[in-house]
Amino acid sequence: MTDILVSVSELASSIDRNPPVLLDVRWALGRTDGHERYRDNHIPTAIYVDLPTELSGAGVATDGRHPLPDITELQASARRWGIGADTPVVVYDATGNQAAARAWWLLRWAGHDDVRMLDGGLTAWQDAGLPIRSGDETSRATGDVVLRPGAMPTLTADDAADFPGVLLDARAGERYRGEVEPMDPRAGHIPGAVSAPTANNVGADGRFRSPAELRERFADIGIRAGDTVGVYCGSGVTAAHEVAALALAGIDAALFPGSWSAWSSDPDRPVATGPE
Repeated sequence: MTDILVSVSELASSIDRNPPVLLDVRWALGRTDGHERYRDNHIPTAIYVDLPTELSGAGVATDGRHPLPDITELQASARRWGIGADTPVVVYDATGNQAAARAWWLLRWAGHDDVRMLDGGLTAWQDAGLPIRSGDETSRATGDVVLRPGAMPTLTADDAADFPGVLLDARAGERYRGEVEPMDPRAGHIPGAVSAPTANNVGADGRFRSPAELRERFADIGIRAGDTVGVYCGSGVTAAHEVAALALAGIDAALFPGSWSAWSSDPDRPVATGPE
């Protein structure tokens, strides 16, 4: 998988000559003020995308907190954002792409390949002294993209229970170990899963580590190109960030959309705690 990231300078240049659809995915666990923060300051032309309602669907507890959206509804949203069949898309947030990765993965899962994350996000844009805007924006035109699910591999809870490769838990270490659980019914992790916190995919500046550094990170966990890898997190959001980091390292991975929120909601699923 190539063309996962775009730099601030590349985006600034493309806005002038071949503007992409720019999506602002300002979401963070436990916060509901994403739209307000977008209205305060965003990259010019960026459209606000609400992760809980536009990048997620509805379901029962065992589907997780952020189930994949209905493909028809996702297509309607994508067209409203201005995405056409050949439209380049750039997504960003203000948290090292932890939320924007959901839009990146979801659009690719739905068959739209030309989507990248702004490396470093809004912080990198502002650090470069580039202009920002306030208020709301709308798309330049309605898009005509046709989306179809299945272009990125996924896992079900049953797949995760009997995974034949390495299953990574992308949450913070204390949640993996079961020391705390701020959101979901039970604390701990899927038995056999390996802790690999998403936060370690980026440097202090919020940019992804280099492919070489990421290869070394995952090799230390015991993963190399060609291995069978699955990823989950709390609700399938930051796991997409880990899928992107693995791809930068040359490693393909499947995502468990329901993640821990789905697993821990099913009393028949076993739970492990502590380091493993």
